[in-house]
Amino acid sequence: MTQQGTLGVAVIGTGKMGADHVRRINEVISGARVAAVVDIDEARAKAVADTADGCQAFTDPAAAMAAPGVDAVLIASPGPAHEAALLSAFERDLPVLCEKPLTPDSASALRVLEAEQKLGHRRVQVGFMRRYDTEFMKLKALLAGGELGRPLLLHCRHRNASVHSYFTNEMMITDSVVHEMDQSRWLLEQEITAVTVLKPTPSSLSPEPLSDPQLVVFETTGGAIVNVEIFATCGFGYQVQAEAVCERGTARVGDAHGMLVNRPGTWGGEIAPDFVARFEEAYDREVQAWVNATRRGEIEGPSAWDGYAATAVSEAGVRAQATGERTAVEMIERPAFYS
Repeated sequence: MTQQGTLGVAVIGTGKMGADHVRRINEVISGARVAAVVDIDEARAKAVADTADGCQAFTDPAAAMAAPGVDAVLIASPGPAHEAALLSAFERDLPVLCEKPLTPDSASALRVLEAEQKLGHRRVQVGFMRRYDTEFMKLKALLAGGELGRPLLLHCRHRNASVHSYFTNEMMITDSVVHEMDQSRWLLEQEITAVTVLKPTPSSLSPEPLSDPQLVVFETTGGAIVNVEIFATCGFGYQVQAEAVCERGTARVGDAHGMLVNRPGTWGGEIAPDFVARFEEAYDREVQAWVNATRRGEIEGPSAWDGYAATAVSEAGVRAQATGERTAVEMIERPAFYS
């Protein structure tokens, strides 16, 4: 780090998410600067680098990590590229904020876990940003405090206005419901043991061959049941909601009770158009927390174990989606390293 303690960050991937993180580090948060950006598209990398003073553009992640002034790494590239980037960061003992997924499958996630444990200390924070959303943080605190008693049920809704043409049924689990997988584990402090996927008759407006919407059910180690409505092409906006049903009460977040406007013959508010708008403040809070912890020489937030667990549950969810059967989650016992 510089004499002023500013953290030099290499951002790997300059697509929608990566470019937004570059903007966030440059313009929103404090204590960090973008020292390097990486993309296989050299022109795109240079265009993004030009938005940050003193930022270098690379096409090779390892070269960027070795560049002068790089103290930490933010990975926002496609999931299949994450393992190689993480292992390169470990070779240099660099702290990493890795967007989900940690890796696309549990076998590669296990390799990352093993490599991090060999370092003897944590180096990875996984980008499950809902843990940094104000409403979800309040719900977490309420449940942890025990005022409402033991959580029995968790009702979740996850709706997108539309998806890309390449979006598949499997991606409804691996790209969308994966957030509810981490959210449920975090809120309930329980592991997910089994997944069932139910499919109603698809909406006539959903693109073929997408079976949309779907209802995904989790069973947990503590006996709670979680149900997730995933509606990838609802058409009207982006909504994420959760309601905990406990022994002595309920609590719900995500209703977007912002400003309500009355006009002749109508009343209402706004619905976020996408996840970037809905969770913008959560992303800001997440990256700021990572920078603050890294400058203190610490790693906080969702761990590589949380990334592995979400991937293992996703694999069970994809199998359940394909077979229509209740599917057990296959995962290793949590290492003491991540306790």
